Formats: sequence, structure tokens, C-alpha cells
Amino acid sequence: MKYQAIIFDLFGTLIDNFPPEEYQRVMAEMADALSVPHQEFARLWVGTFDKKASGYFATTREAIEHVCRTLGAKAGEAQIAAAVEIRFGLTRRSLVPRPGAVETLHHLRAVGHKIGLISDCSAEIPLLWPETPFAPLIESPVFSCSVGMTKPDSRIYLLACERLGVSPKDCLYVADGMGRELTGAAAVGISPVLIRVPYDRDYDHYRLDAKEWPGPVISALSEVPGLVRSGAIHGA
Repeated sequence: MKYQAIIFDLFGTLIDNFPPEEYQRVMAEMADALSVPHQEFARLWVGTFDKKASGYFATTREAIEHVCRTLGAKAGEAQIAAAVEIRFGLTRRSLVPRPGAVETLHHLRAVGHKIGLISDCSAEIPLLWPETPFAPLIESPVFSCSVGMTKPDSRIYLLACERLGVSPKDCLYVADGMGRELTGAAAVGISPVLIRVPYDRDYDHYRLDAKEWPGPVISALSEVPGLVRSGAIHGA
């Protein structure tokens, strides 16, 4: 068995990214709950992503309070709680497996592969994770906000391998190419595979690796077991 472990990205890979229209609607709902202007809130909220993903803001509440302070808004306890719940609602609705995701994970585990996850995410994800169908199937998830580092930092890939008890050369990494996550995986000796789902083009400008990716590409998660069996990624 060439690969002992398969490590997956989360957003844009096992689940869809936040739909842009719903994301904007939720930003407006959060702004209304806090009695702050929509555009200014959305701009500042998006701007906090790196701090949320790195764990600088340990909770959703902290990130919301930071935005309110920046805007000079004095939101009350009930307003902040309402905004937190709106954000959690969006995340909970988004944590739905893509077609074939659960079946693929079941199959990979059944034939002896370890399954890991590396996700650049904010604090809602690890809190809601136990509610998802993924929790019993992914033995060692690594959430950036919990470990204080984000992709493509080599340490986050090495941590995922360490938790799985495998060497990087024995791992396959499947992701949609956000930032430089595929390049980061390759840099530590993990074999990366780009997943490019035909219907998902809304985030292409963020998928820096995907634009000129020279390695293997799949269009559905159901292709992963066959790709592993065929050895088509040898030398990637």
C-alpha cells in the first residue's frame, strides 16, 4: 500500500464553501443584530479571517467584539449573542458532506487507510465538528484555530502526519488549492491532489495553487480510491 493515510481539506473539498449569496445575507443579519452598517461590518469581518483561523480570536464572540470596537459600536450582550448564533447557524448549515464524501471515507477506512483532516477555519468548526457525519470517520482532524498555525506552514502538515502516526511520504493530501495548500503539502513530502468540482467556481480567485497546478486533478471525491489504487499519483 503506497499511501497509509489520506488527509483531506474541509471547505471546497469534503464540503462546499459558503454560498456567496447566503454568506452576504448572513453578514447583513449579523450587522442588523449588532445595529452596525452592513458594508463596514462585512469588510471588517472578512478582514479578521487570518486572526480567526490562527486562533488569535479564540471564540466567535471575541471576533465580533473586536469588529464592534473597531466600528465604535456598543453592542449589548443580547445583540452579541444573537450575532454569534447567526454565525453558528451558517456554519452548521455548511457542514454538509458533498456527494460521495461519506462513502469515500468509509471505503478508504475499510481498505486500511488512516484518514486525517487539515482545515484553516475559525472556532465554530471544532465546536460543531462532533455533530457532523465526519467526526467518527476522520480519526485525527487538525483545525488551524486550535493549533495556532495555518496552511501552507509546514508545521501544520507535519502535525497532521504525527497525529496519524505516519511519514509525510506515506500520505496523500486532497484539497481545492486555496492559498498555497497543495504546494505546502508537497514541500514536506506529502503527495497532493487537486479537487476541482465543476459547479464550484465562486472561489477560483482564492485558489492560487489551482490556477497553474501541474499535478493530478480529480473532479469528485469518489475518484480518490481509484486514484490511490491505480498509482496514478506516483511521482507527483
